[in-house]
Amino acid sequence: MAEREFLGETERLILRPWRESEAEILYAYAKDPVIGNAAGWQPHPSVAHSLEIIRTVFAAPETYAVVLKATGEPVGSIGLMFADGMHSAPIGPGEAEIGYWIGVPHWGRGLASEASSCLLCRGFSALGLSAVWAGYYDGNLRSRRVMEKCGFVFHHTASPSLLSEASRMEHFMRLTADGWREWRERHGGGKSLAFWSCPE
Repeated sequence: MAEREFLGETERLILRPWRESEAEILYAYAKDPVIGNAAGWQPHPSVAHSLEIIRTVFAAPETYAVVLKATGEPVGSIGLMFADGMHSAPIGPGEAEIGYWIGVPHWGRGLASEASSCLLCRGFSALGLSAVWAGYYDGNLRSRRVMEKCGFVFHHTASPSLLSEASRMEHFMRLTADGWREWRERHGGGKSLAFWSCPE
């Protein structure tokens, strides 16, 4: 796999495609059941499995490693999912769902909201999305707080009658293009984001 240039930048982060050489780094975070449980997938059982995830799941369009500038290493992942891909929200034409996770050692630093604000800028200003969805499982207040900090508003909760016994209650939030522009105005135009020529 060719290693491409990074695509986005914030004050502390770079968002760029995952590299196969980072399978061990991915495994170090993704083997933690706390991460998988919160994000809705099983912990990675091996480095080989993490490598396969990089080659397949993380090779999808608009999927990026969240890289700390200070170390040059990924500490999480983030991506946009569209109607023709894997997603859990009721995505309509011109919409997407955002998903993200940050390794446990880096929780509490605001990295998820910084990365999410960054990718939302691309989604609305460069990709022309009309709305972005985000979902979190019941009890995952950390993820809900990230969404709220980025301007998302509650939309609905998945009906328990539609879930299998193995499923969990999932809540969905939504951010429209107009809502995002209003959020940027309230936060000074997102001046800390140097990302994909996001307009002021």
